[in-house]
Amino acid sequence: MDDGSTDGSGEFLEGLSRRDSRIKVIRGPHRGLVGALNAGLAECRGKFVARMDADDAMLPGRLEKQVEFLEKRPELAGVGCRVRVEPEGGMTAGARRYLDWSNSLTTPGDIRREIFVESPLVHPTVTLRRRVLEEAGGWRDYDGPEDYDLWLRLLFDHGMQLAKVPEALHVWSDRPDRLTRTDPRYRPAAFLELKCRYLGKYAVEPRGGYVLWGCGPVGKALARGLAKFGWRPEAIVEVHPGRIGEKIFGAPVIPVEGAGDYRRLVHLGAVGQAGARERMRGEIGRLGLVEGGNFFFTA
Repeated sequence: MDDGSTDGSGEFLEGLSRRDSRIKVIRGPHRGLVGALNAGLAECRGKFVARMDADDAMLPGRLEKQVEFLEKRPELAGVGCRVRVEPEGGMTAGARRYLDWSNSLTTPGDIRREIFVESPLVHPTVTLRRRVLEEAGGWRDYDGPEDYDLWLRLLFDHGMQLAKVPEALHVWSDRPDRLTRTDPRYRPAAFLELKCRYLGKYAVEPRGGYVLWGCGPVGKALARGLAKFGWRPEAIVEVHPGRIGEKIFGAPVIPVEGAGDYRRLVHLGAVGQAGARERMRGEIGRLGLVEGGNFFFTA
């Protein structure tokens, strides 16, 4: 896909296509990433569609291993892989935490369990079944993250599964001008709105309400986001003893040991500090809550 480039990329690609008949160059006016993705999808005739970005590197064996994985697992809509970043030394602490978290999620259960934390698959690493992608409507062109939107639609709207080959088969170019850092579609508010839409429909509504774990900035942002879809917390779990007994967003603030009284509702963990998920997991099982069932982490 040559998305209206002006730097000679189109001519370079056409030169390659004259030497290799497997390469088909599609040129057109600039339409942005989603428009280019869907225009490319319309030209695809194969069983699988593999994503790739121009500034990344695909390691040998990626396509072979992903296709083999999909051929053996017909329940999967698509499969990604683990990622290596270059240059590694330039990564921020937040980017490193995201990469380590993403690389830790490989099975369909892993991905579904933590889908509301962040986008669990790195977009340019995926190979998808073309039929499933077309049935889902391709990539949605809107003012938000097209990859996270697609994963949520495939998992919840279409009841499919996603996984990863548990190997680093892709090198992600971590540049300051990367779209995930510069494009407003990937701003935190856009992720939050999308997350709350699916949380409300597929987690909160089936259980008739939710309990919020954490009333710091992350928890309050989540509560405000869910309120836009008509949902307010029934209770708020807090470890700070000075807040117990208060009311926030009209909900009582309760200690951790009181959360077990609300097992009929879905519980949403919304604490942003590093290591918070690991600390909270110790309490979840003790209270009879099940991560990915009636408890979801959202940060």
